[in-house]
Amino acid sequence: MAISENQVVSIHYELKDVDSGEILDSNLNAAPLSFILGKGQIIPGLEEKLKELSEGESADITVLAADAYGVYDDNAVQTLPKEQFAGLELHTGMTLYGQGEHGETVQVTVKNFNDETVEIDFNHPLAGKDLLFAVSVTEIREATADEMLSGYVGGMASSGGCGCGTGGSCHTTNEDDDDDNDHECCGSGAPGHKHGEDGCCGGESHSNGGGCCGSH
Repeated sequence: MAISENQVVSIHYELKDVDSGEILDSNLNAAPLSFILGKGQIIPGLEEKLKELSEGESADITVLAADAYGVYDDNAVQTLPKEQFAGLELHTGMTLYGQGEHGETVQVTVKNFNDETVEIDFNHPLAGKDLLFAVSVTEIREATADEMLSGYVGGMASSGGCGCGTGGSCHTTNEDDDDDNDHECCGSGAPGHKHGEDGCCGGESHSNGGGCCGSH
């Protein structure tokens, strides 16, 4: 039986770049990813194709960039004063996290920098890429009342969880393969605040509708 909206779906997947064949993400050796179908928790192109599958089925699903993380937008690249990044050890390809106008988490990538300015990219790291998912549906079940109320698998306690679509938090890549700890967060917490290896700095909003980086 095909999957219906508002059902909890669990999948194992391997994600590749269609053009290069590079493996971008996988949970084949981990717990399956679980989400509520129809809640926008995964990218729309994958969500639509999953509706055609049943529990126990596998498929290779190609998702074009427009139905994944969007086409690449050159206007989403900004140059900001370097003083807004005080306290951060910058390097090209590192990922920063900030807070958008409406409180949402915004992910940006450092494209380049010099002594005076930093060029950051608000595009998702997978923007402009056509994606190939090798997917296996491990379980389908009805959502509980708590899950329907919160919109997340596990109910209210999990409402801050990962959604690998619109938030882009499950299917992200590290542009600097030599450093597994290059995720900084800006705009959440006091300047210099540390979470293990991941630094935090206070942030300021920018008028283009997306995000903040650097310290006050």
